[in-house]
Amino acid sequence: MVFSKKQKMIGIVLMGIIVGAGGLFLYMLRAHSYLTDEPSACVNCHIMTPYYATWMHSSHSRDATCNDCHVPHDNLVSKWFFKGKDGMNHVSVFLAKGEPQVIQAHEASSQVIMNNCIRCHTQLNTEFVKTGRIDYMMSQAGAGKACWDCHRDVPHGGKNSLSGTPGAIAPYPASPVPAWLKKIMTNRKQ
Repeated sequence: MVFSKKQKMIGIVLMGIIVGAGGLFLYMLRAHSYLTDEPSACVNCHIMTPYYATWMHSSHSRDATCNDCHVPHDNLVSKWFFKGKDGMNHVSVFLAKGEPQVIQAHEASSQVIMNNCIRCHTQLNTEFVKTGRIDYMMSQAGAGKACWDCHRDVPHGGKNSLSGTPGAIAPYPASPVPAWLKKIMTNRKQ
């Protein structure tokens, strides 16, 4: 099939519009912030505000980011695959307006979180209390307890939900809407 110059030009313009709109969409979602380990990226979605606020006031905020606990650290492929899969799950739940009042870790996340507890607290777990010898799956099978069975308040506090941390202070990101677009939208409303 041979395309005329006009058809090629229309195709190029359409591709430019699609790529530009896609780039703007990703920018508006702050997709670039998820490539970092910055905890403030987690409050791009308001649902995570109570969890950010309770973490911020815990002892873990000095030394651990969200990703230190909630993402695997055995290798880069595993880390980025898990982060992407978990992120897409969060987006789909958010878009479907299916967020629960209290967010709880799923099985895969629980396993990652416990493995990271053990990873960070290796000396304590192996030399003193000898709990680091079981993993999450073993605790589920009754061979011991998961870390949070005893440490319920670490690091997010005992109870938190979308309504459980009134007045929580979190670093809400500035609006990603460019000034020129805000101006257009303001002019339309008048």
